Amino acid sequence: MPRRATLPQRRAHIWKDTVNQIAKPPIRPANPRFSTGPCAKPPGWNLDALADAPVGRAHRSKTATGKLRELIDRTRRILQIPEDFRIAIVPGSDTGAVEMAMWSLLGERPVEILAWESFGRDWARDVTEELRLPARIRTAGYGHLPDLSEVDFSADVVFAWNGTTSGVRVPSGGFIPADRGGLTICDATSAIFAVDLPWEKLDATTFSWQKVLGGEGAHGMLILSPRAADRLDSWTPPWPVPKLFRLKSAGGLTEGLFRGATINTPSLLCVEDCLHSLQWAESIGGLPALIARADANAAAVSRFVARTEWLHHLAVLPETRSNTSVCLQFAHPEVPAETMRGFADAVVRRLEDEGAAFDIGSYRAAPPGLRIWCGATVERSDLESLFPWIEWAFHCQLSGDQ
Repeated sequence: MPRRATLPQRRAHIWKDTVNQIAKPPIRPANPRFSTGPCAKPPGWNLDALADAPVGRAHRSKTATGKLRELIDRTRRILQIPEDFRIAIVPGSDTGAVEMAMWSLLGERPVEILAWESFGRDWARDVTEELRLPARIRTAGYGHLPDLSEVDFSADVVFAWNGTTSGVRVPSGGFIPADRGGLTICDATSAIFAVDLPWEKLDATTFSWQKVLGGEGAHGMLILSPRAADRLDSWTPPWPVPKLFRLKSAGGLTEGLFRGATINTPSLLCVEDCLHSLQWAESIGGLPALIARADANAAAVSRFVARTEWLHHLAVLPETRSNTSVCLQFAHPEVPAETMRGFADAVVRRLEDEGAAFDIGSYRAAPPGLRIWCGATVERSDLESLFPWIEWAFHCQLSGDQ
């Protein structure tokens, strides 16, 4: 008499039948680049976009400084940054910009840090271990925000608007009081150009070109409110400030920084590339169009997730879900939690091997799953072509199909 199949064997057979019914999708995304940084180039980009770069020229030359000033002016115009705010191009990408703000502005009063994902925790370590300042750190696990109603804004507050590694963002600037006593230092790199930021609530705002603009790495931007400029004029930190972080010279604010006189030598190829992205942004309708594209992309991912039983948003509350760095996690009874990291990595490898999606694995310290960039440079049609591939790769891996 034949032996009855065990429950795991019957389940494996069912899933084998399921994957056999899911054919390899016939259409791949035209652009399979869904990395969270550097992100996809604007639609239609090619190397001809860099043809006007003043390569081989001194970055202090009239031509080069004109390019740098144009980049600052276009940034102000698209983001609708008030005229009395200062904008600088700084070294070290968004990380350099955040650390420049912290090294230059903190120490005058107590500090609060909001940390609900990897980079917020990095800023907390910088403040407590490098600057050695006492700080209240308000934390939350991946997928959640700390209680924003408890934040003490008589202190200087450091936070990320959008957690790139968790896909969790603050829902609005409503938690920041207009009459705050301290400064707000906002890492906005995964939010800016995809969210209408409340400039009246932000004192030092940072980002890099490599996120929503699809630019190249290594260059950061620092935007200072009049309140932040006043702090720089009135406060001298007790610690040595490295040259790359110095916003003051001879006791006063280095105004040239905000007119394109960078601290170190920028790549004029990268500058030209960023200018191309800004010109593209203006050509499609500016900030409202950029936000609309990111919102539509994120909504497409949410519709796909709603159709599955094995994929979920990492961000628990819908109002806190990022419209750029969309983080998802797998959940299925056939995959034990202790093997989920390897399972998710294998799904990502399948997608990359097939040329369907590059670089969409979750951040190494985040729960295992997918992280799909949905910023404005990504075409929704590419995302919709990706979804059948995710379903196919998931079922292939679940069935053990090689």
